[in-house]
Amino acid sequence: MAVKAYAPASIGNVSVGFDILGAALTPVDGTPLGDTVTIEDSDTEFSLVQEGRFVSKLPKNPDDNIVTDCFRVYRDALAAKGQKTRGLRMTLQKDLPVGSGLGSSACSVVSALAALNAFHDHALSEDEIIRLMGQEEGKISGSIHYDNVAPCYLGGIQLMLEDCEEISERIPDFSEWYWVSCYPGIVVSTAAARKILPVEYPRSTAIRFASNVGAFIHASHTGNRKLAAKCLVDVIAEPYRKSLIPGFDRAREYAMSNGGLAFGISGSGPSIFAVTESMDSAKKIESWLKSEFIQNSDGFCHICRIDRRGTVVTGC
Repeated sequence: MAVKAYAPASIGNVSVGFDILGAALTPVDGTPLGDTVTIEDSDTEFSLVQEGRFVSKLPKNPDDNIVTDCFRVYRDALAAKGQKTRGLRMTLQKDLPVGSGLGSSACSVVSALAALNAFHDHALSEDEIIRLMGQEEGKISGSIHYDNVAPCYLGGIQLMLEDCEEISERIPDFSEWYWVSCYPGIVVSTAAARKILPVEYPRSTAIRFASNVGAFIHASHTGNRKLAAKCLVDVIAEPYRKSLIPGFDRAREYAMSNGGLAFGISGSGPSIFAVTESMDSAKKIESWLKSEFIQNSDGFCHICRIDRRGTVVTGC
């Protein structure tokens, strides 16, 4: 028996929803933008093979990889139910760069745990497995939050609802929107991006943040694209984090002057995204970002839609 799990990249925060909104992405040209884990039967308890475009960015010792820890916690979760894991060989295809702002750690965690659960006939419930995913991703980012994990696993745009007992709820997205996602090739750690933020915010900022989130959710449910785009503004993180991203203001100015409806930082950066309703504008923005914003050969840019499927698990 063998299973394969593909987990897509995601945009954390989605500008307007700091730590409470996340969106899964899929390139319109069919290019995979995410991580893949394959699991096969083995005579040994566990082994890991690491490969893919960004494998050099991973710990050289597989024991230090987060997906190895995913196996350990999954094994413990099954043991708590009186069950045992089967001997298995895991292969991680690492095609998302670490520290990119595209949910790289969430992709590895989600693909690993989704594959492990499918390999063991879904021994853990969906709620149990997604909570385990949040726990594991939190080991990388420094705290448990689901704005990458939830869309990566469940697809679409997800609103986090942890205080309401449910992890998240999908909100409607706009099929007319293209999301131009660009990674410049540099690294910004989530810890560094969080450290740069203020400890406290003025009341006026808190009110504006709440107003924008409420209006965006309302616009999404009522199909008001104009209002939704107008509300995609980050008053919490972007004013501070953009200093960590060379060329951010120039990129924003170009995108918004060439058909962009909204522009923001993807997660904690350095990736950015632009929203437009025109493929011509999307291609123009993509071309400019490739020539003016990407800084080295690690960088890339894709025209995307919202990935409504989330993680896809198949037999192989």
